[in-house]
Amino acid sequence: MVLLSKPATEYCSSYSRSLKLSKSSSFGIPLIDLSKPDSKQLIVKACEEFGFFKVINHGVPMDFINRLESEAIKFFSLPDSEKEKAGPADPFGYGSKHIGRNGDVGWVEYLLLKANTEANSDRFKSVYGTNPDEFCSALNDYIQAVRNMACEILELMAEGLNIGPRNVFSKFLLDEQSDSLFRLNHYPPCPELQGLSEHSDRNVVGFGEHTDPQIISVLRSNNTSGLQILGDGTWISVPPDQYSFFINVGDSLKVLTNGRFQSVRHRVLANGSKSRVSMIFFGGSPLTEKIAPLPSVMKEEEQSMYKEFTWFEYKTICYHSRLADNRLGHFERIEAS
Repeated sequence: MVLLSKPATEYCSSYSRSLKLSKSSSFGIPLIDLSKPDSKQLIVKACEEFGFFKVINHGVPMDFINRLESEAIKFFSLPDSEKEKAGPADPFGYGSKHIGRNGDVGWVEYLLLKANTEANSDRFKSVYGTNPDEFCSALNDYIQAVRNMACEILELMAEGLNIGPRNVFSKFLLDEQSDSLFRLNHYPPCPELQGLSEHSDRNVVGFGEHTDPQIISVLRSNNTSGLQILGDGTWISVPPDQYSFFINVGDSLKVLTNGRFQSVRHRVLANGSKSRVSMIFFGGSPLTEKIAPLPSVMKEEEQSMYKEFTWFEYKTICYHSRLADNRLGHFERIEAS
């Protein structure tokens, strides 16, 4: 849990907003059963309409999920002085409240790590002493399993789009130089929200609205609510499901499909009574990889909506912008009138 040097309500107030949102909605989160033969068509439909969907029968062992969640809870339960040995976030490492370097804040503490778990061992030796093996083993097993699932989903996307080769998207994640990341987020209960009714307009931002810049994001959280996606101008709460995964289309995949797939805006609101722990794998391409609409995706005479850029160029823009900024706007082609 976060240990606060100021009264908790003072920190909560810094992120508090009176936000109008839909308390109930007829919007249904697309549900994809990866064991079904029609999953590839349903994945494409979900990516085109929402850029977001839930997957079941995903093949990731529950033991891997439970082990990593247990290790994450152990870490976030340490005193601040111990957790800070894994920081400061630069951008990798432990961070609290400050998200990035451009003024974004939230009611959250986190670990941002490279998906190459060997690179993380030294960081945790300072926290766990000379033997961080239990944490790193749980991290490694989970990331490998989730990366495999992400690649399977990307290959089903290619099949559903009827384009080849089958690894046209997944090859970016499987490349040895893939710039994939992993994030553990902890949202402690916010005292300012305790005792408020569910109809209150008072909300506290845990993680501000944004799109994910990578190709694909794979999210799993415990059974605490907070995640919302933006649909038709309305914030829609996503019911938690600790046994399933939620998939976000990233900006890079939106570009590769020439805007056919949507990268969904999402955010997390704090909870007044429960902690929320989320684990997110961000599947990215190598830094030198060129990102541009794939000709195989575009229809005859369809024009490219985006200028070509490298992942390094886009990542640099992301690090120098606010969460809510439209980063893709730098690369959109402006049609001559």
